[in-house]
Amino acid sequence: MSTTAGLVIPCKAAIAWEAGKPLVIEQVEVAPPQAMEVRMKVKYTSLCHTDLYFWEAKGQSPLFPRIFGHEAAGVVESVGEGVSDVQVGDHVLPVFTGECGDCRHCKSEESNMCDLLRINTDRGVMLSDGKSRFSISGTPINHFLGTSTFSEYTVVHSGCLAKINPLAPLDKVCILSCGISTGLGATLNVAKPKKGSYSCCLWSWSCWAGCARIAGASRIIGVDLNPKRYEEAKKFGVTEFVNPKDHDRPVQEVIAEITNGGVDRSIECTGNINAMISAFECVHDGWGVAVLVGVPDKDAVFMTKPINVLNERTLKGTFFGNYKPRTDLPSVVDMYMNKTPLKTTWTPMTTSSSSSSFSVRVKVPVSLQGGME
Repeated sequence: MSTTAGLVIPCKAAIAWEAGKPLVIEQVEVAPPQAMEVRMKVKYTSLCHTDLYFWEAKGQSPLFPRIFGHEAAGVVESVGEGVSDVQVGDHVLPVFTGECGDCRHCKSEESNMCDLLRINTDRGVMLSDGKSRFSISGTPINHFLGTSTFSEYTVVHSGCLAKINPLAPLDKVCILSCGISTGLGATLNVAKPKKGSYSCCLWSWSCWAGCARIAGASRIIGVDLNPKRYEEAKKFGVTEFVNPKDHDRPVQEVIAEITNGGVDRSIECTGNINAMISAFECVHDGWGVAVLVGVPDKDAVFMTKPINVLNERTLKGTFFGNYKPRTDLPSVVDMYMNKTPLKTTWTPMTTSSSSSSFSVRVKVPVSLQGGME
């Protein structure tokens, strides 16, 4: 049993007190886990664009003060009443969406949208009692996505934790708890490309190009407004680069022309509504599939001509690549252990207003290399 089980743990965390203002590294108190909760020590945490989006408070209701972070890896420190699937010392990945195992979605092979634990960006407290497990001098600090990994310790619902191979390097597999798994799942589980070569168009390429390569794409077109990113894009597997600014017509028309009618698969990751529409309209009629991954403004409206659908183009959306966190994520970690190397860099988290260093390392994905037969 953990020597700190049942006790409040003081530790460092990066606090967002206001939207868009620098995070402040302060000491917080982390309360013990309650029923069906787990307290974990965060070993490594990644920075995801979703953290930035909600820190800026664009397009959604702001909730501050808050501890961001949702892409991480760590070790179970203690467990609350009723938790039986993980124990102290287990290596785990926290996930922003969960798997209760009992609802219709969890029992369905077609969905990962758990009724109880699906992503909720507006909730800043735990489900069991409606209270936060973080506080500073008695002032509650809001959770983020039920994970809040920008803290040395955090409390997570047990259904949002995936127990993984203890031999997996936590400094590498931390990025599997969101971005890489979402990209891999969006290609393999949602886009479901046919075996053999196919063309794929990516809005926000980075690690997604590596995922497309794993899925079998031979032609990967990156779409970006910044021409300086082309050379970097090649390192990720992008074979061609299209800058919408270079053309006087919609980019979907440009892509359709250079691919003889459109790409086989398209994945949009930015959340920009215009990019979403372009991603759908650039796929080939008859078999083209567009997958929307990026989170748009809550008031954004997707508009396209009905004929684009009638011509047998398919539009899909996904959260976490349709992976069920507890059931499927361990196998994604094993996939990495067996075949696919992840290349990352890390840096200690610091703030502009303080020279203090946060002991949790922030991972920045560089590339996903290799492939699987």
